[in-house]
Amino acid sequence: MTMRTSLGQVRGRGTAGQGTAHFMVQRFTAIANVFLVIAFIVLIVSLTGKPYVEVRATLASPLPALIILALMLSVANHMRLGMQVVLEDYIHGDLSKIIAIALNNLYAAAIGIVCIFAILKIAFGG
Repeated sequence: MTMRTSLGQVRGRGTAGQGTAHFMVQRFTAIANVFLVIAFIVLIVSLTGKPYVEVRATLASPLPALIILALMLSVANHMRLGMQVVLEDYIHGDLSKIIAIALNNLYAAAIGIVCIFAILKIAFGG
């Protein structure tokens, strides 16, 4: 049994001051994903049935490459933020939580790097 008040027990255990920023970035990426997915679907539908050379040339032009690049980076960041919330909520050990969040960040970074590489390879004719 403790002699501390309720406020004294929770003091120092609050957020790190990043909750609002995290929330806003997650909402921003969600909104960006809606518009980027629509643009991506329009792009893919417009390329349906076209020969390989024409599809590759279209994807290598700047605007489609930027749309796909922005979509992949926004999706990877949104995925990272969403998984971080799940990990923070359901992993209770401090060390386990830190390791899980670090692995989540590394995974999202790896996905982003692979996507950037693939898109740039297509865009610059690799």
